[in-house]
Amino acid sequence: MLFGVFDGHGGASCSHVITKRLFDYICVSLLPKPLLLEYLESGNQLVEMRNETFDLVGELKTLYAQSLKSYVLKLINERQEHQFKMKDALEKAFLQLDKDIMAEARLNINSEVDNLTLNVGLSGSVACVAHIDGPHLHVASTGDCLAVVGVYTDDDTWIAKVMVEEHNTDNLNELNRVLSEHPSNEKDTVIKYERLLGQLAPLRAFGDLRYKWSREMLTEYIVPKLGENSIPPFYFTPPYLTAKPQVAHHHLQPRDRFLILATDGLWDFMSPLQVVRLVGEHMSGKVTLTPLKLPRKNMKLSDINNLLLQRRDSLKRKPVDANACTHLIRNALGGSEYGVEHAKLSQLLNLPKNISRSFRDDITITIVYFNTEYLRHPQS
Repeated sequence: MLFGVFDGHGGASCSHVITKRLFDYICVSLLPKPLLLEYLESGNQLVEMRNETFDLVGELKTLYAQSLKSYVLKLINERQEHQFKMKDALEKAFLQLDKDIMAEARLNINSEVDNLTLNVGLSGSVACVAHIDGPHLHVASTGDCLAVVGVYTDDDTWIAKVMVEEHNTDNLNELNRVLSEHPSNEKDTVIKYERLLGQLAPLRAFGDLRYKWSREMLTEYIVPKLGENSIPPFYFTPPYLTAKPQVAHHHLQPRDRFLILATDGLWDFMSPLQVVRLVGEHMSGKVTLTPLKLPRKNMKLSDINNLLLQRRDSLKRKPVDANACTHLIRNALGGSEYGVEHAKLSQLLNLPKNISRSFRDDITITIVYFNTEYLRHPQS
């Protein structure tokens, strides 16, 4: 199964397209050659998507299908009988999709399609994707989203296992990576005001062709439409930006209870441990919303009494929200040391669009709950 969160900047075009296309690129990157050939012949849908809220225009669908087919043919021609590596497959999927977006932005089909593909390439998006296959969890992240596993320990405490790093200037390793890819005489201009070339916050992203194309290409394709200021300052040795993801693997254990994927708007307000604790408390509260069922037959009265005492304690923590993601957002925006301040929450949610970005970022959250019994016996 695949899960993901996507956060656009400079417009929503790129994030919308990434949401629609990335899972298909990952899917074909994972398939063996016989299934790739079968897909080419049948043209069947690769991925069954959930929570889709929009659709692409017909012309873009046709173009994107052609790009995906070309990638499949490329995979068939280069696929050899060697040991499969999930990390390589995920990296290849991310990079190929970004490469296709860059190429599509230069196509000359018709004015309407050309404007759409150019807008996709000019805007940008970060992405964090999780692939779960049995007990194997792989996370691939490009940008400043985070993936965190909530671990429940034997002493009834929660631990936050952060799977990937944020790719921004707060991350010293990422900062040094960017600086190392450019001449030393650019060390004061590559990162300015804690942003790439003084403009872009994430240091990895899809799209954002203004930080990837050569100056000559920008001059030919972009300057006539947007003017000279469309070329970033101190633009000497592009590309400055990559869509290459950081990939991490974790073998899930019975103590691993859930995975949280969230955009930076959540982490601006809360630490990973705070988030894990809130979801853990929410899980305890959700148990009280269902009728009590004894876990086994012939229980002693003392054991049943202990269960009832635990249930009573859980009632005190019963969450307002049935949905854990909503519970997190409520606490992120309205949380204080005295609990949720609803006036503060209401104020942040009702800020006008033109000023809300100065106080809060958009927040997207996906929570995946693990089956503890399965993880105890993953082969059964």
